[in-house]
Amino acid sequence: MADLRFDSQPPKFTDVPRPRRAEGQWSFGYREPLNKNEESKKNDDPLNVRDRILYVYSKRGFDSIDPADLRGRFRWMGLYTQRKPGIDGGKTASLEEEELDDRYFMLRVRTDGKLLSPAAVRALGEIGVDFARDTADVTDRENIQYHWIEIENVPAIWDRLDAVGLHSMEACGDSPRPFLGSPVAGVAADEIIDGTSALEEIERRYIGHKDFSNLPRKFKTALTGHPSHDVSPETNDVSFVGTVHPEHGPGFDVWVGGGLSTNPMLAQKLGVWIPLDEVPDVWSGVAGIFRDYGYRRLRSRARLKFLVADWGVEKFREVLENEYLGKKLVSNPSPESPVGHRDHIGVHPQKDGKFYVGIAPTVGRVSGSLLVQLADLLEEYGVAGARLTPYQKIVLIGVDADQVDGLVARLDEIGLSARPSNWRRNTMACTGIEFCKLAIVDTKDRARDLVDELERRFPELDTPITVNVNGCPNACARTQVADFGLKGQLVLDDDGKQVEGFQVHLGGATGLGANFGRKLRAHKVTSVALDDYVSSVVSNYLADRKDDERFADWVARADEELLRGDKTLESVQ
Repeated sequence: MADLRFDSQPPKFTDVPRPRRAEGQWSFGYREPLNKNEESKKNDDPLNVRDRILYVYSKRGFDSIDPADLRGRFRWMGLYTQRKPGIDGGKTASLEEEELDDRYFMLRVRTDGKLLSPAAVRALGEIGVDFARDTADVTDRENIQYHWIEIENVPAIWDRLDAVGLHSMEACGDSPRPFLGSPVAGVAADEIIDGTSALEEIERRYIGHKDFSNLPRKFKTALTGHPSHDVSPETNDVSFVGTVHPEHGPGFDVWVGGGLSTNPMLAQKLGVWIPLDEVPDVWSGVAGIFRDYGYRRLRSRARLKFLVADWGVEKFREVLENEYLGKKLVSNPSPESPVGHRDHIGVHPQKDGKFYVGIAPTVGRVSGSLLVQLADLLEEYGVAGARLTPYQKIVLIGVDADQVDGLVARLDEIGLSARPSNWRRNTMACTGIEFCKLAIVDTKDRARDLVDELERRFPELDTPITVNVNGCPNACARTQVADFGLKGQLVLDDDGKQVEGFQVHLGGATGLGANFGRKLRAHKVTSVALDDYVSSVVSNYLADRKDDERFADWVARADEELLRGDKTLESVQ
């Protein structure tokens, strides 16, 4: 009897497109090193560096670290050297990497959509307190990110993470980066399907496995069974998105080739239906295509999105089915894209009668001490645990009905509000020049100051407006898909001096009407003028919008002088 999960046609020969010039694709025989990154990976599998950290570098200190490990293979263990203090943004591109290096590390801990127990939250906080000068940021990849880590302390940190089921394996590097999972998986009343077991199985099979430790570049995964598409599936290399087949029931569509940075592309939808237990196999197939056919010659083209763009989604599906799965996937219309919030902030009923509570750190900046305080509250109020979100937020899972009000009040006391302003709820920022060697401008402090000022100027905003602040063109904070996407760069002020500033993207979005926003010719804003600029554009939107018109829709039709802030209309808010 045929397996109903697949169409019945047998696999056939796949005519795979060949580029006009060699691009370093393994499947075509181009396996020789084409750049220093590929040479380093060929010389030694990056996963082998774990033992050197444990048994050599942590005992002999920073000066004992091989440069090829320090600026390369360490990333597979979630470690980057951080930026040396006092180096301004104008020198970011002009100095060699070793000149930018400090003797301390950023350490990224992946959570992969896991429910973090109170003990895990406490461990994450105590690591920040004990080893990271009380740092701990929530990132938009559902990670906790530390700074000021010394190599001597890494083994002790890993031991603490292991004790609560966490790790930093392949949190960076040319590898399967941390997964995005729905923060409300398994509990949301309106969930289509719970994909938790699939993410667990992908991690069990493939993370730390040498079959996938040498990819052309990073490989980002997202999975959600929630109808809000709460993992930004449009911007990942591979996303599994909950859908329903009229005969087979709930399952997942597959989207491939999303990514931002300097060549942004939205993911393309395969329009298929796969069951929960087939997700790891399909993930392996997509990652295998990237490994075998991905472009390795130039780092600037070594992302899956370029391959998908060149092949087209139909050819990509054909190769996936014929060469990696050996079966045809069931076709099914892709699910409709949603409109509205997908961050789960506030108090919401679970399907089991309990509640989940979404809380908002400001631009993802927390601290080890704050996470310890949060763990105290989780234990005091009997909360099952917490999940991180792709929007630098935290969702508390399993709160009894009679505990909600007390918990929300206590969360307010420690600065983690379940009732934040629009600006605190909808502003994200990357690490910025404080620690990142790629950054040109300050982001975290600038974004927090912007939030404070916008809360003062627009305290009762009646519609969501997102602000994403990035320190360089790499779009770690997803600048191109925000209402205000602020890309850090050096600009000229009115006196002709070079100062920190931003290129502005306006009206970007994911979900229904997904787009990369509007850029205005030669339009830059200094960091000092940012408060007034954003205020002017928001005022113009409030004065000029039509009934229920979203900010992104208004931007698409608005006069350029209103978007540049050259003219400010009187707000009718």
